[in-house]
Amino acid sequence: MSIILTVDAVLLTLVQGELEVALFKRDAEPFKGLWALPGGYVHEDKDDHAGAAAARVLKRKAGVVSPYLEEYGTFSGPGRDPRGWSLTVVYYALVPPGVLGDTVQRFPVGRLPALPFDHAQIIAGVVARVRNKAAYSSLPAFLCGDQFTVPELHAVYEAVLAQPLNLPNFRRKLDDLGILEEVPGATKLGGRNRPAQLYRLKKQFRSALSVRERGL
Repeated sequence: MSIILTVDAVLLTLVQGELEVALFKRDAEPFKGLWALPGGYVHEDKDDHAGAAAARVLKRKAGVVSPYLEEYGTFSGPGRDPRGWSLTVVYYALVPPGVLGDTVQRFPVGRLPALPFDHAQIIAGVVARVRNKAAYSSLPAFLCGDQFTVPELHAVYEAVLAQPLNLPNFRRKLDDLGILEEVPGATKLGGRNRPAQLYRLKKQFRSALSVRERGL
């Protein structure tokens, strides 16, 4: 029997200060009817590499084209899939909640339903990876929209790291990282109804290959 070769995608978003993962209900065996990660087979005639397969699966099943898609790792063995010996390459993506369509359901990462295969283990590992990288990179910015204020970005970092961050120190670290640029003429009402400047990631930091990794 041939090895089953698939990709799975952990799609994370942030809702009311809580990390959530997008799942969809399986419509075929095995584990029909259970919530699961978006995943699918690698197509040798369509996919140049596993990342292309993950991007294709995300677009088809979740309606998402993510600006950030990173490989997490592989999970393999004879016991993870009742259909036979299988290997899956896991990717993860971070997106604002507004881009998710109706084909998926969001669940808080700390309160997941029963999941098939080794999806609970995969999600736990990805969440730990994201929280670790959030401590030294611009990664959490992908959970914001295209434009955001510094206090909004600060709140996202605090939510991902699950700990408070001193705002003045956070602003200084952002300056050191050099990842943001002002959106010319764009403001948003902030505290005490004062206008706050809107920012966005600089163009060179808007992809998985250019996440700035310095202490934050």
